[in-house]
Amino acid sequence: MQPRMVREDGSEGRKGVGPLIPPLQDSLRPLRQQVFERVRAAGLIPRVQVAKDLGVSPASVTTLTSELIDAGLIEEVASPRDGDAGRGRPAVALGVRAAAHRVAGMKLSDREHTAVIVDFAGNLIADDVIPRRPGPMPLAEILDAIETLLNRVCAKAGIARSDLSGVGIGVPGFVDVAEGMVLWSSVLLDRAVPLAAAAEGRLGLPVSVDNDANLVALAELWFGAGRALADFAVVTIEHGVGMGFVMNHRIYRGSQRLGMELGHTKVQLDGALCRCGQRGCLEAYVADYALAREATTALNWSHKEGQSITVLLESLYDHAKAGNATARSIFRRAGRYLAVGLSNVINLFDPALIILSGERMRYDYLYAAETLAEMDNLAINSGRPRPPIEIHAWGDLLWAHGAAALALSAVSEGLLAPAREIAAQ
Repeated sequence: MQPRMVREDGSEGRKGVGPLIPPLQDSLRPLRQQVFERVRAAGLIPRVQVAKDLGVSPASVTTLTSELIDAGLIEEVASPRDGDAGRGRPAVALGVRAAAHRVAGMKLSDREHTAVIVDFAGNLIADDVIPRRPGPMPLAEILDAIETLLNRVCAKAGIARSDLSGVGIGVPGFVDVAEGMVLWSSVLLDRAVPLAAAAEGRLGLPVSVDNDANLVALAELWFGAGRALADFAVVTIEHGVGMGFVMNHRIYRGSQRLGMELGHTKVQLDGALCRCGQRGCLEAYVADYALAREATTALNWSHKEGQSITVLLESLYDHAKAGNATARSIFRRAGRYLAVGLSNVINLFDPALIILSGERMRYDYLYAAETLAEMDNLAINSGRPRPPIEIHAWGDLLWAHGAAALALSAVSEGLLAPAREIAAQ
C-alpha cells in the first residue's frame, strides 16, 4: 500500500496510484485533469511521455504542467537516466507534490471503526482503529465516534484536523454517494440519514460517503490488483455481503447510485431472514450472522448466544477443522450459496477478475475447491476459461484506504475540473 520506493542507486522512485487508463482512452475529461491523473498514476513520468500517452502536443503538455506546478499540485523530480547514472544532468520527471494535500479515510463497521491519513500522492501517513459495541447507533453517537477517531489519527500523524482537505467515509448498506445520503445501514439506527452533511457540520471539513464495498473496489483500483484492469468485480464477505464493480476504469453505481447489491439478490424465495428486513437474500446464507445463526441452531449452542459473533465463528471454524460434520456442513452450505452468487456475477458482467475480499475469507471453506467447481458448473459454458478469482483477506485498513481514495478523488476533481463536470469518481 506504499506508493513510494527507493531504487538500488539510492534515488527516489514513486509507484503511483490511481487507475492505469490506456493511452487515448479518456478523452471526455478536461485535458488538464487528464494530465494530472496521468502523472499521479505513473508516479514519475517525463513530459514527453505524458504527451505521447494523451496524444497531444508537447507544447500543450508543457503549458498545462506549468499551470499544475504553479498551483502546487505537481513538481519536477530529478530522475537518473537509464544506463547513464552519474554522467550529465539528470532527466526531469513529473510527480504529484505529496505535501499539497492530506485526506482521511474511514471505514465504519459493526465491529470497529478504522481510519487512515494519506498525502496527495497516496502515501500512508498514519492509521488508527477504535472498537465499538455491536448494533445500530443513533446519528449523534456515530458522529461522536467519527470525531474521536479523526482526532486520534490526526494526533498520530502530527497534524491538526484543519490540515486535512477532505474526509472519505465508508459504511455498509445502501448509500447515495452523490447526495451523501445513507438510505439504510446496519451501523445506523435510522434510515435516510444525510451522513455527509452531518459529518461536515461536525468536523468542519468536506466529507464524501459511499458504500464500503465500493470503497474496497476503489482501493483495488487505486492501490491494488485492479489498477491496470478496465473491468473487475470485488465481492466482500464480512458482516454482510457486498460488491463493488469497476467498468471502464470507473466505479459503476447505477442510475440511482444504489446498484451492485449482490448480497441482497434473492437466492431462495421466502427464505432466511436478512438483516435488511427481506427474506432469501444471499447475505442471509453467507454473512457472519448467518453462519452464527446456523451454528446456534444446528449445534445446539444456545448457551453461546451471549458470545460475540467473532468468537462464535472462530469456535465454529475450529470444530469444522477438527472434523465436526455439522460444522463442516454449515460452511459447505454457505459456500454453495456463494457459488450461486459468483456465477451470477460471471454470467451478468463477464469481469476480467473477481476479487474475494474481507475478513471472512480466512475461512477457506467459503472458497474451497468444491465451491469453485460448483461456480463453474453454474456459470455459462462458453468454452472459454472463467475469470480468475483472487483471495485478498485484507483487514479494515484496505477499506479505509478506499475511503481515502474517495476523498482524494473529490479533492483533485474539485481543484481540476470545471464545476459543471465535477462528478463522484
